[in-house]
Amino acid sequence: MIKKIYDKCVSWAGHKYANPLLAFESFIESSFFPIPPDVMIVPMVVAKKNKFIKIATIATLSSVLGALFGYLIGYVFFNEIGVKIFELYGYEDPNFLKEKFSSKGGFFSWLGILFTAGFTPLPFKLLTISSGFINFNIFFFIIICLVTRGSRFFLVAFLTYKYGEKFGPFLEKKGAKWSIILSMIILLIGMIVYFLFKYYGSN
Repeated sequence: MIKKIYDKCVSWAGHKYANPLLAFESFIESSFFPIPPDVMIVPMVVAKKNKFIKIATIATLSSVLGALFGYLIGYVFFNEIGVKIFELYGYEDPNFLKEKFSSKGGFFSWLGILFTAGFTPLPFKLLTISSGFINFNIFFFIIICLVTRGSRFFLVAFLTYKYGEKFGPFLEKKGAKWSIILSMIILLIGMIVYFLFKYYGSN
């Protein structure tokens, strides 16, 4: 079933309405859909290399809007819809997330989890829904989604622009590992900047 959906998304990349379809796919992927926008971005950039910035921008903005929709599901319709989406991905008890956020350091812990999920193939939609459920700061939520989704999609689009069709197989085989490594590096740099700013700002 997932393979058929995956193949269908890949086929959308060659459609005459590929841009709107990419926007649609990026939007729903942030709230419930299992296939990441990368599967459309790669063949779209291969076909239209000079449009890689536009393609990445469409995916990023649509994904952030979809993340806000996921946030709304968690905030208003968690028991009616959110729980069912969690169960679809094999998570029977999502309530532990609220306890984690309420614990000491919960805000920064959640910040790190959301950042990592936004940049990597981890189930981003579960984090967008959970963010609404725990009433995570909406301003930080939007900023993190913009930075992480933008970093991921622009990187994928640029590397496809640079290396063409060769990048597709690499992304499928080793993309998850390298995206996690890169997200950890970016997160570490962000934390260092934050604590330096906090330290010198208090002196």
